[in-house]
Amino acid sequence: MADIHFGTDGWRAIIGDDFTNENLVRVADAAARIFKEEALASGRSAAAPGTLIVGHDCRLDAHAYARLAAEVAASHGFTVRLTQDYCPTPTLCWSVAQDNDAVGGIMLTSSHNPAEYLGVKLRMADGGAAGKGFTDRVEAALSEAPTVARGACEEVDLMTPYLDVLKQRVDGEAIRNSHLRVVVDPLYGAGRGYLAGLLRDLGVEVCEINSDEDPTFDGLHPEPIPPWVDRCIAKVPELGYDAGFINDGDADRIGAVDEHGNFVNPHRIITLLVSHLAEDKGLTGRVVSTITASAMLARQCKRLGLELTSTPVGFKWIYAEMEKGDVMLGGEESGGIGIPGHVMERDGLLMALLLAETMAQRGMSLGQLVDDMFAKVGKLEFDRRGLAITEDQMANFRSAIVPSYAPKSVCGKKVVAVDRRDGVKFSLEGDAWVMMRPSGTEPLVRIYAEAETVDEVSDLLDAAAAAVTA
Repeated sequence: MADIHFGTDGWRAIIGDDFTNENLVRVADAAARIFKEEALASGRSAAAPGTLIVGHDCRLDAHAYARLAAEVAASHGFTVRLTQDYCPTPTLCWSVAQDNDAVGGIMLTSSHNPAEYLGVKLRMADGGAAGKGFTDRVEAALSEAPTVARGACEEVDLMTPYLDVLKQRVDGEAIRNSHLRVVVDPLYGAGRGYLAGLLRDLGVEVCEINSDEDPTFDGLHPEPIPPWVDRCIAKVPELGYDAGFINDGDADRIGAVDEHGNFVNPHRIITLLVSHLAEDKGLTGRVVSTITASAMLARQCKRLGLELTSTPVGFKWIYAEMEKGDVMLGGEESGGIGIPGHVMERDGLLMALLLAETMAQRGMSLGQLVDDMFAKVGKLEFDRRGLAITEDQMANFRSAIVPSYAPKSVCGKKVVAVDRRDGVKFSLEGDAWVMMRPSGTEPLVRIYAEAETVDEVSDLLDAAAAAVTA
């Protein structure tokens, strides 16, 4: 049987390889056991431990796999509701949080991973991601042989109430009066049809691309970063539209394109939305972001008088801060942004609507909004790379580089601070920085850098890659 481990956000494996019916049954059975332990500890009865909600994305045979997971969970006495069609992860999270009887959710997705992958994300009663303590218990509860026990589940419409709420969270009149025209690119993922429909309902002219039912994703990786967003980058200026919005495979992440075909990365989206929420919508509270956040965000928070809290990589750490309260927005550099007043999780559809609302209320194109932001907080460039290395190099990276590598400068820039909470990050003079960390979902070391110019960023990434592979 496969050696199953939960990474940064869930368990993921290649369909037909380690992602099999047998291994899914083992995972669903173990998850249901731990959900039931929690339910009993909270005073629920063994005969009626509560409701579990099961969702899935657009991967090959995902609905059949989700039904199997639902039936296994139902054998533990849960009332199990299974989505009747593919749905974004934030839909599942919101549905769990809105159901007073729900103790958690099981989402069949592998998010931004290539089409051949599928996986399982676990969500708690408030819709937030299961923490390491919970997933460690699930791993410990995995049986050697898959159970044959099955129960009954009910298929339900999760999408209609969720989409209705999203429309209520933005200024529909302003959006309708702005006559926006946007390209929507779901990257063949679970936002397919849904975001485009929302925007059309709000009076936006929409061209949706990469939206066919195609479990191969036409060879694209459903991650809203270059080069996978190149079709959207080309389409927006080709049509003369105002912006492009891109979601990942389970639609909890956001990327964007301005009217000139410039990619607007998540750093810039988060920094812009913090301004919109605070200045246009009058919201208050802490801003929480991961260690890979842009220095532009810190500048924005300082400008607005907002407290910025930094966490390790992974939205589960942002969720832990949301649990503490007084959080306006939480976001990560990969494009996952969440507003706890909506749900304690990322929501790529809501973020797209908020970008449209910002454009509408300020009467500015997306490019103009970004330029205005640069004028207020300065402009920084960012890039990241995934570095495939040998097992020996990974062992050396974990044992030597992460705990003890300590250069005085990198690419001629003085090191002013070091953070080893998640890999190692060197903050450099002039708000530049470079970071190296092992991926939580793939056999890679991820390297990140930010500086004032693209060339400086490239040099920093080269220096980091050389240190990792030395």
